[in-house]
Amino acid sequence: MTAHRIKTPCVGLCSTVYGDRVCRGCKRFHHEVVNWNAYSDEEKRAVWRRLEQLLAQVMEAKVQVFDAPLLRRQLEARQIRFVPEQSPYCWAYQLIARGARAIRQLEAYGVALLPEFRDWSLPRLRDAIDQEFFLLSEAHYDRYIAPRFLVEGVEMRV
Repeated sequence: MTAHRIKTPCVGLCSTVYGDRVCRGCKRFHHEVVNWNAYSDEEKRAVWRRLEQLLAQVMEAKVQVFDAPLLRRQLEARQIRFVPEQSPYCWAYQLIARGARAIRQLEAYGVALLPEFRDWSLPRLRDAIDQEFFLLSEAHYDRYIAPRFLVEGVEMRV
């Protein structure tokens, strides 16, 4: 998320077109997907920050990034897209999401699994991370966004 043009978090797996209130691909809320191009840069940054915080929360519970510069070099060498301004834990997610089947030694990338996940395969871990990230996004929507829409909807009908 540079100061230049702010791109979309879209990963090309949109489920909001099927009625999901939170996209299973990028984890944005349905109205954020629909209105993205109309958002100001600051509104886009706010969405990116929320997504980063939620993903980093999930990742920090499963992995340790012990060498962020090494992780960054590995991502760049393998041409894996990541947002340099985001947490290295988000970088680690991109690594696992893109390389889960090919990576043999995660430590070579500056990342280690926490003890309770060391016997998990990376594809299994990737799927668990993605599911937990989705559930956190849904919970955030339910707690902070849905009540506002309900109140606004009631006020509009009065």
